[in-house]
Amino acid sequence: MRADTLAQLNAERAARRAAILVTDVADGHQRLVREADIAADPLSETLTAHLVSGKSGLAAAEGRQLFLTVQVPPVRLVVIGAVHISQALAPMAAGLDLAVTVIDPRTAFATPDRFPGVPLVAEWPEAALAGPVPALDRYCAVAALTHDPKIDDPALIAALRAGCFYVGALGSRKTHASRVARLGAAGFTPDDSARIHAPIGLDIGAVSPAEIALSILAQIVATLRRERIRAVP
Repeated sequence: MRADTLAQLNAERAARRAAILVTDVADGHQRLVREADIAADPLSETLTAHLVSGKSGLAAAEGRQLFLTVQVPPVRLVVIGAVHISQALAPMAAGLDLAVTVIDPRTAFATPDRFPGVPLVAEWPEAALAGPVPALDRYCAVAALTHDPKIDDPALIAALRAGCFYVGALGSRKTHASRVARLGAAGFTPDDSARIHAPIGLDIGAVSPAEIALSILAQIVATLRRERIRAVP
């Protein structure tokens, strides 16, 4: 790989932006296609398909074999609330290669015994999300699960401002209506609030914490795939 191409690839990686390295198998020629440039690329359809899947692989174009190396930022899942649903959600998410962080200022809940191997931040969300880890961006999902506005609302506000691809919140429709009113008072429009998946999770009739966690993960994956398609006009 040429030094300038490697530098460009590393710059996209550092900025948590997707990119695809196109390599001609026959002659080794390489070019880098940034996510923002895919729509105008002659291989836009093929590149989009690989970006949506997040998978590298061979592709044929104009009688030539190409290898597409897909670089997609690791998806982060920030869970607000060290609750029973979070205990079930964290290992499931890890199985999908999501980088999970749990935030909860209630130190009695946010303990390594309850979340073995999971990064825990025992701070209020407004403080925790103001730092570099976990930084929120459009490759982040945020699930607010405490049912406590003092904890959930600041996290939802931070997620909406950061443009996270997925924002979900636990609670009934009545609870969410009150949440939307609070967000409106904080300056968010109805369109902003409409980005929040609430009640959180796909409607699978979930009852147990593990079933609710499953419904949340399914919704996150579905949203991620749709958002990757939208990201390429």
